[in-house]
Order: sequence, then structure tokens, then C-alpha cells
Amino acid sequence: MIKVRFWGVRGSIPCPGPSTVKYGGNTASIELRFGEEERLIIIDAGSGIRALGNYLMANDLPKGPIDTSIFLSHTHWDHIMGFPFFTPIYIPGTKLKIYGPVSFEDEGLDEVVGSQLSYRYFPIKHSELAAEITYHPLRECTMDMGGGLFVTTKYLNHPILCLGYRFEYKGKTVCTAYDTEPFRNVFPTDPEDFGYDEAAAEEGEKAAREENEKILRWYQGADVLIHDCQYTNEEYLESKIGWGHSTFEFVINSAHKADIKRLYLFHHDPMRSDEQLEELHREYVGRVNGRTNMEIHIAQEGLEIQV
Repeated sequence: MIKVRFWGVRGSIPCPGPSTVKYGGNTASIELRFGEEERLIIIDAGSGIRALGNYLMANDLPKGPIDTSIFLSHTHWDHIMGFPFFTPIYIPGTKLKIYGPVSFEDEGLDEVVGSQLSYRYFPIKHSELAAEITYHPLRECTMDMGGGLFVTTKYLNHPILCLGYRFEYKGKTVCTAYDTEPFRNVFPTDPEDFGYDEAAAEEGEKAAREENEKILRWYQGADVLIHDCQYTNEEYLESKIGWGHSTFEFVINSAHKADIKRLYLFHHDPMRSDEQLEELHREYVGRVNGRTNMEIHIAQEGLEIQV
């Protein structure tokens, strides 16, 4: 069995306030627990990881030192900003492995994440932390984590290197795909456009289609897919192309094609109120009603599900 608990579901920046109380205003952080021993893995260290750290201090630490891994989708600030406030890093005996992609050849994952803990930004330096922390840069791969747990990574489409994670454990699968947008043809396709080249346009279409199909195959048949769904199609086409985020329409259609059992819409726009999220959910569920057996949910801070 896999347990999933959402501690942060927003994108871009924390947005606390009366309009985000129900679904939450913290940025991305998810807790996964595997098996009866409840082995812990954390996905992303957005502002939601602060509350998760406090929970671990109250519920896990009394059973023994915290020994866990954090898998970062990427190192944009909204996905790492909670790390300095993750209390277990200040506790002797904590063992923490941090995995993630790195986009900068001259800076390792330890420097990108750890630089938040320097006196210019924070009163405690990374070198002063009590926990034993190791950093592990990742590319596309499959990792045997032991105990029947496997993790397969997949590059997504974002302005910096970003990885999706597929966790497989004893016949159950949970995938996370954020932040990402559909791959698209970057070459002019209108013969009237300056710089149009027929061969390049055709090759661009083929490449974009193949990359989108690779992602579909990667999360094919997952029991749970947690997917970036920040924009509507109208918002995306108006001004958000190239920002690295997906639309409700694209995600629901893709998840249906991939035979996903449960889809959780994630990485909510900080300008989106609880009421607006629910209105969009009703609209899109209504559009596909009777056409799919897939469950479609809004990711909600504090929500726990079992797989």
C-alpha cells in the first residue's frame, strides 16, 4: 500500500488568505509512505514542507531518528523555499538524501539548495545544520530503492531541467508530473511566415508529438497521477505559452489516454480562489462525464489518499 498526503499544492508563490483556506496556500510538498513500515519519501520542498517537518517531529521522531529522502522536481524557488524551515535538518541523528536535477554546470545540487542557508538570506548556514545530508543529482533513470520500491524519472518540459517521478511499489504506481507543459513545434508552420521552412516545420511537429507520447508512456496505467494544471486553455494561449505549465484540458485528455485511474489536479495558480477551483472542476468533470472512468480530483492541502 502507498499513502499520499498533500502538504502544499500551490504553484509559483505561497498565497495564504481567506480565498485559499480550503485547498491551501502553500507551495509544493507531498509525503509518500510505503508499506506497513510506512517508509517515508518526500516530493519537493516548497513552503508546505514546514508543516510536514513539524508533523514528523511530533509523530516520527519519538520512534527513532528521521531517515528519509527528498526528491526535487526542480530547483525553482517555490519548490525549495521551505527547506530552511524543515525542522528535522536541525536535529542530530537525522539522515536526509536529496535527489534532483541540476541545470547549472558550475553549481551542484548542494549549492543550489544549500545556498538558501547563507547569512545573506538566513541566520543559519548550511554548514551548521545538525542533520547528515547528502545530495544526489539525477538524470532519466530507474532506481531500485530496495524493499520492492522502484523510482523511474522522466524529463518534463519546463524552462529549467525538471523531472517527473514514477513510484512503483508492490503492484501500485504513483506518478508526479510538475512543472511541465505540452511539447510544441518551435518552428513556423504558416508558409506565409518569415523564416518558414517546410522540412523544419514537419520535423518540429514530429519531435513535439514524440516527446508528448514519451510522457504518456511513462505514466501509462498509473493508479494515481498528480499533474501540474495551472492554467485553462484560454489562459495558456493568451499569454502563458513557454511558462512551463499545463492546462486542465490537456492534462485531463492526456490522463484519459494513458488509462490513469485517479488524477489529482495540482500546482494551482496563486490567483485562483477555492471557489474558482471548484467551479473549474465542476466544468471539466461535466465535460467528460460518461466518457471516462477516471476519477478527477483537486489536490488539497491535508488530503490523504491510499493506493
